[in-house]
Amino acid sequence: MFKKILIANRGEIACRVMKTARRMGIATVAVYSDADARAPFVKMADEAVHIGPPPAAESYLIADKIIAACKQTGAEAVHPGYGFLSERTSFAEALAKEGIEFIGPPVNAIAAMGDKIESKKLALEAGVNVVPGFVGEIDDTDHAVKISEEIGYPVMMKASAGGGGKGMRLAYSEKDVREGFEATKREGLNSFGDDRVFIEKFIENPRHIEIQILGDKHGNIIYLNERECSIQRRHQKVVEEAPSPFVTPKMRKAMGEQCVALSQAVNYHSAGTVELIVSGADPSGESFYFLEMNTRLQVEHPVTEAITGVDLVEQMIRVAAGEKLEMTQDDVKIDGWAIENRVYAEDPYRGFLPSTGRLVHYQPPAEPWADDGAENGRRGVDGVRVDDGVYEGGEVSMFYDPMIAKLITWGETRDEAADLQIQALDAFRIEGLGHNVDFLSAIMQHDRFRSGELTTGFIAEEYPDGFEGAATFDELKRGLAAIGGVLATIDADRARRINQQLDGPTYPTGDWSVRIGDSDYDVSLGEEDITVDGEAIAIDMEYTPGDRMIHLELAGDDLTVQLAKTRTGYDITARGAKHSLRILPAHVAPLADHMIEKIPPDLSKFLICPMPGLLVKLHVDEGEEVQPGQPLATVEAMKMENILRAEKAGTIAKINAEQGESLAVDAIILELE
Repeated sequence: MFKKILIANRGEIACRVMKTARRMGIATVAVYSDADARAPFVKMADEAVHIGPPPAAESYLIADKIIAACKQTGAEAVHPGYGFLSERTSFAEALAKEGIEFIGPPVNAIAAMGDKIESKKLALEAGVNVVPGFVGEIDDTDHAVKISEEIGYPVMMKASAGGGGKGMRLAYSEKDVREGFEATKREGLNSFGDDRVFIEKFIENPRHIEIQILGDKHGNIIYLNERECSIQRRHQKVVEEAPSPFVTPKMRKAMGEQCVALSQAVNYHSAGTVELIVSGADPSGESFYFLEMNTRLQVEHPVTEAITGVDLVEQMIRVAAGEKLEMTQDDVKIDGWAIENRVYAEDPYRGFLPSTGRLVHYQPPAEPWADDGAENGRRGVDGVRVDDGVYEGGEVSMFYDPMIAKLITWGETRDEAADLQIQALDAFRIEGLGHNVDFLSAIMQHDRFRSGELTTGFIAEEYPDGFEGAATFDELKRGLAAIGGVLATIDADRARRINQQLDGPTYPTGDWSVRIGDSDYDVSLGEEDITVDGEAIAIDMEYTPGDRMIHLELAGDDLTVQLAKTRTGYDITARGAKHSLRILPAHVAPLADHMIEKIPPDLSKFLICPMPGLLVKLHVDEGEEVQPGQPLATVEAMKMENILRAEKAGTIAKINAEQGESLAVDAIILELE
């Protein structure tokens, strides 16, 4: 077994590998850029080597720097994590030349399956069902249009070396192809160093199912069941679960055996994932097609670990060291249900725009990387696991992926795992930048999610006009009103004590008018009960002025709420939505209706940059007339390109930014008249 390994990655996956290595008694080496000098994975490692400035192309993507770090520290093997160099044949070959073991698959498998074009050719030769498409070289945009018309719209344009939702564009028409082909090439080049693109038929109403593969160097290959990854946004996975609520035992066996056969064709070893797409048009669910094979560990591997009890990172290390798998296909079981939510630095209330900045407050619902010491420690503590690589006071940088953490829950049933997600998300405190915690909670509560009727179009179909918070029932709003009344009463009682208007202990009482949205509630706190509109409501809570989070019991149910003081009350976040509570003494509330409303200024004539990023392209010139929906500018942030469009017709009066310029949030790109 290895005595020391280097992790050629950063963030939560670097921490993940180190956690297992530490348990196995293996020393670890981290490599880090300037931006990550104080990151948790650097502190977690036994040794750390600086490899360059923040851009990945100048640090994490330079193989020579990784190899030099191995030589400097004496690392015998390298775990690449995912992304970066994990699927680069040149990197694996360079390590082999230096006598350093690559903790991953053989070079020929990476070459055959890591290239999306070549993998499809191989799958066709092996008799595997593949999505209809064009698997050759595409010359230019005109060629892409011709191919798309031959395949038939809609089509999907994909970067050959892509992954993680980057370098993908869906096209329903020639206009979409002409608008997106070059952007797809650029994203592929910027993220993976490869601008080749292939085009395939887009399967409508699809489910995204993937099979976890594990093999050793002695010819043994097994599959560890499936994961459901259908809930995606911009082709990037948001929610993953295992097993799938859709896959039957018969389907599981057929998919697994086909994926094993494909892996055997390239003499695969280590962990890998075969991604499949299932047509929603087939009621039997047995029409599945090969999409691609990821020759690395997947972001969503924890849900497989939770239901099988297999530590995939440990197995990768043991396989790389030459050990045989200790399990056979018959040993692989399904125990319970696991769900993973990806907590991203993005603002769902503003069209999911990337959000960078400092984590002013960061408090996950469970201690990161902790487990309960049980046989299956991959389930965290009490069924809640947090995998992260950030820290309070640190920054989420524009240079890397926007993921803050992964929240994994395990339960005996799917509903139990989803309920645990809701509770844990309520207690996930993140301040300083936008995040998608509310959105994830809304999905977990959604009737369609709970029914298991999922497709990759779930988010677009259920939130066509964007996200405005989870649906809130009147029962919850009444409970929040009661909580608001308690908060206001305790705050008022404290203020009177500070002003020496009260002596000795008292039970705070008071009558309040609480407005939540368009609803008004009369809340009364007596010495024995609390009423909302005259009806008693049971609350068991402790609150000290200044608390930002409260764990309480409301009408017999556990609830966690997060608080932010406002001028006229509180913003209370719970169950996937932020509620602004205007809380006034009952005798004062009628006067508030006479206050003059402040009207915000009209900014519609400005194109404002919604997030920090690079102005990749200006689509218009001064004096040009534009129509609603017309592209005006393209801004790259978090390795993704975002097209900014005209909201109304007008003429470009002035352009304030230049192509290639780095823009701050709210920077004015251009003005219309």
